[in-house]
Amino acid sequence: MSQTDKPDIIPPSPSASEYDTDPAGKPLIPDTSDPIGLFKEWMAAAREAELNDSNAMSLATVGLDGMPDVRIVLLKEVTEAGFVFFTNLESAKGQQLTETPKAALGFHWKSQRRQVRVRGTVTPVSEEESDEYFATRAAQSRISAIASDQSRPLTDRGEFEQRVAELSEIFGDGPDIPRPEFWGGFRVTPLEIEFWQDQAFRMHDRLKFVREGDGWTSGRLYP
Repeated sequence: MSQTDKPDIIPPSPSASEYDTDPAGKPLIPDTSDPIGLFKEWMAAAREAELNDSNAMSLATVGLDGMPDVRIVLLKEVTEAGFVFFTNLESAKGQQLTETPKAALGFHWKSQRRQVRVRGTVTPVSEEESDEYFATRAAQSRISAIASDQSRPLTDRGEFEQRVAELSEIFGDGPDIPRPEFWGGFRVTPLEIEFWQDQAFRMHDRLKFVREGDGWTSGRLYP
């Protein structure tokens, strides 16, 4: 197949006319000593503008074979202590984070033409935090979490659906669906946070924060 015959699935690079030619350009990332506060501002703007799942983030881990692994998960809390998500602790990512408690996160908000990268160490959240979040989930979501052997081979989807049906008969839609021991949360404590703001003609703005003691140092990076 010649180059011209290949399916056109990759968009071309933007032409000059497609860039925003406003002389003021997009605003640069503000100088700040508070990267968590800036992240919350960007997250709030994304929630207003994104079509769905503004809290979606790429989670990169180290596989048990030493290879990198990545998937999309949902951010459920962000504080000065770190970024929290929940999962099946016996899943691939759960085992990987237990073995190598380090991770990288990536946020990309197309509507804002922004991204944020985070690198840090990982610790389990408390049992109380896991219980509290699990109780906020829809009943059927809690039931499917109990029924799923996440990341392990599934030879027949009907088997999984049968488990869900049986548990639904037991628990119904009641509030007292217990959190299984194999389900909980992780907190990524950031050591580095980088903010990226799109600018025309690849003159993007990048601001990187590095943890130093109880505070942060920061500096701009070439795009």
